Amino acid sequence: MSAISVGQAVVLGVVEGVTEFLPVSSTGHLKITEGLMGIPVDDKSVVAFTAVIQVGAIAAVLVYFFKDIVRIVTAWGRGLADREERYHHDYQFAWWVIYATIPIVVVGLAAKPLIEGPLASLWVVAGSLIVGSGLMWAADQLGRHKRGEDDTSLKDAMLVGSSQILALLFPGFSRSGATMSTGLILDLERVAATRLSFFLGIPALTGAGLYELKDAVGAGIDTMPLVVGTAVSFAVAYASIAWLLKFVAKHSFNAFVVYRIVVGVLLFGLLGTGVLHA
Repeated sequence: MSAISVGQAVVLGVVEGVTEFLPVSSTGHLKITEGLMGIPVDDKSVVAFTAVIQVGAIAAVLVYFFKDIVRIVTAWGRGLADREERYHHDYQFAWWVIYATIPIVVVGLAAKPLIEGPLASLWVVAGSLIVGSGLMWAADQLGRHKRGEDDTSLKDAMLVGSSQILALLFPGFSRSGATMSTGLILDLERVAATRLSFFLGIPALTGAGLYELKDAVGAGIDTMPLVVGTAVSFAVAYASIAWLLKFVAKHSFNAFVVYRIVVGVLLFGLLGTGVLHA
């Protein structure tokens, strides 16, 4: 890709890997980084590049939760064949993930012109970062953090899964931020809310990544920057997932709240001064 060098691919891979699953908005961070490096953010090849390296981050979550995914899928398969197995929580959870993915797919297809049009503005990203911070702070403060992963229900899955629509329509909210906040509002423990966010995000992120990947074919992407960016994204995302689960086990989300506000204000400043274009 002529617009992105190998060095820039490394930087973008790191940014994507760090921010994809933290509740801080990967979209905002990638756009800011591209703008500061002088990369034309609206170039089709650049858009394709960011879509492809996201697949690296998605692969990281699939690898990290591989044993859990195999356990859940196996339980689902057994339940389809044996009625007695259908009372198993993992079997039910597999269906909940499927059901909870339907709302974002429907809205994503129906609102595609808006999502790719006016709602893609970085002004929307900046505002959503700040507004989403308020939601995250309130959820963390008001949530009772008393319910574990085994206490989740279809209602929890549907509400958390549907909250992904906020990030779809207002990208600065961040998918992780919206889903984790919803989990906290439902009184889930921070780790349980975070893990539920990951599991419910797997089909949505995988589907979106594959959908964007097909559009990236033929976009003029040079192989080396693409391979490097994707590999870096995978490695950094894997480490980021492990760190996040350890962090939320002992800390509140306040650090993310403050950070999001700072980034939102910074983005408003960069847009206002013309350093970045909406």
